[in-house]
Amino acid sequence: MLQSVHVKNLALIEEIEVDFKEGLNILTGETGAGKSIILGSVNLALGGRYTKDIIRKGADHGFVELTFFVEDERLLERLRSLDIFPEDGIVVLSRRLMEKRSISRINGETVTMGLLKEAASALIDIHGQHEHQSLLYKKNHLEIVDAFAGEAVKECKGCVRDAYNEYRRYQKELNEAGMDEAQRARELSLLQFESAEIREANPLPGEDEELEGMYRRMVNGKRIAESAAEAYAYTSEDDASASGNLSRAIRAMSEIAECDEAAGELRSQLEEIDNLLNDFNRELSEYSKSFEFSEEEFYETENRLNELNRLKVKYGNSVEEILSYCEEQEKKIEKLTDYESYIDGLIKKCEESEKKLDRDTKKLTKLRKEQAKLLESAICEGLKELNFPDVQFQIQVDKLGDFTANGKDDVEFLISLNPGQPVKPLANVASGGELSRIMLAIKTVMADRDAIETLIFDEIDVGISGRTAQKVSEKMAVIGKGHQVICITHLAQIAAMADHHFVIEKTVGEMDTRTDIRPMDEKESIEELARILGGAKITDAVMQNAKEMKELAKQVKLN
Repeated sequence: MLQSVHVKNLALIEEIEVDFKEGLNILTGETGAGKSIILGSVNLALGGRYTKDIIRKGADHGFVELTFFVEDERLLERLRSLDIFPEDGIVVLSRRLMEKRSISRINGETVTMGLLKEAASALIDIHGQHEHQSLLYKKNHLEIVDAFAGEAVKECKGCVRDAYNEYRRYQKELNEAGMDEAQRARELSLLQFESAEIREANPLPGEDEELEGMYRRMVNGKRIAESAAEAYAYTSEDDASASGNLSRAIRAMSEIAECDEAAGELRSQLEEIDNLLNDFNRELSEYSKSFEFSEEEFYETENRLNELNRLKVKYGNSVEEILSYCEEQEKKIEKLTDYESYIDGLIKKCEESEKKLDRDTKKLTKLRKEQAKLLESAICEGLKELNFPDVQFQIQVDKLGDFTANGKDDVEFLISLNPGQPVKPLANVASGGELSRIMLAIKTVMADRDAIETLIFDEIDVGISGRTAQKVSEKMAVIGKGHQVICITHLAQIAAMADHHFVIEKTVGEMDTRTDIRPMDEKESIEELARILGGAKITDAVMQNAKEMKELAKQVKLN
């Protein structure tokens, strides 16, 4: 959901911040108040193009910031796939616009324009501005059909994807396996040499780490042995050592222990210390012996370590990787030794995987066509309710030339808005306003299945009035129950349906002109409806009409 929009120094906007809510958010205002600037600012934040004259006069830069709150797990997963990790569900898209360049950020981190647009496409869908009209892009039509189908095709799509990956893997292996006899002989010779080199060295797992420890001990062995010997001399070797002095102290305390209880306790403590010191001396002696090695042992350790490091340079970063590499090479040797059988087996696997992929793909196509017919019928019915009485809407499912991970279907939406006209691709037929209403019909059908949480409709009321406008408003209310909808409108029927109503106002001063936006309460909303209905003169009858329209809208939303 789009929580807030912050705009600074763009066109007539000095600085505004508007907080949008759940449900249907309606924006109205007098002609020329700057309604298009508000949504234009949103477009800029989503990566839209701009010219330097969009920056407010006297300012060195413009700024737009959109704050989203995301809860839907599907959407969160989509964002994570883009390396975007919302903190407490918050995603902030911002863009600083300067004369010759712009800086885009997501959650404070500078990003490319491509990533900004990709994130935006997951968070918000804008209808009425061609560059963001997802319906125009043929590649999205298949996604709409699959989203409508939901669980009906989900499992089958997974099977197709797995079958395709397997098919491609075997195809790649077969293509890479092609070689003549001379190539095969050279490859086999190299593989055998590498395998023999590793097997002859016979590296053992963990051996390198053990040898490195031994080598370090040997390199430092002399210094360690000298220090250990010095410590031993201080603690145990002669009468002047700690051990000798401790023995004398024990004898002295023994002479008085019988005379005084406290002295006996002190003697006991000395005896414990003596025992600990003896244990220490024994361990120190063993420790010193562990550093006793010959020059031959040092030489063998060093050579073995060098050999393993040489293998690491060629075959892997660890002994485990070296052994794994050797096993892979030996599998290749086995294949090349019996090359004809290997190729025959690979061809068979390719053929079998292609047959399975073809079966799964045909099953997916059948399901898609069934669901496409249902979707086609539902959209056509919705369009007729939106003042397209003679509409023809078709979902064309053609076959691609090659397999893909998503099947072999090429889906395109076709439409005819006028009697006697053949159906054509949407992009070739519909105007901005018509396209918005078409998308509205689709979004109504898809209301419970669409992962995009925020929808913005602009120019949706172009060329409609009366009953059609009422139907448009009702459909937007339906979508608003499961999505956040933001809509700019000139029609009272649509404005009356608002869950949250905002007014856009232009203030003309002596030195400048400013556009602002603010939320309205119930009373103000009715007054705004009256303005839309009555124009320059608002009579009691117009006010009463506005109140009735608002009450009617409430009743519709309750149903």
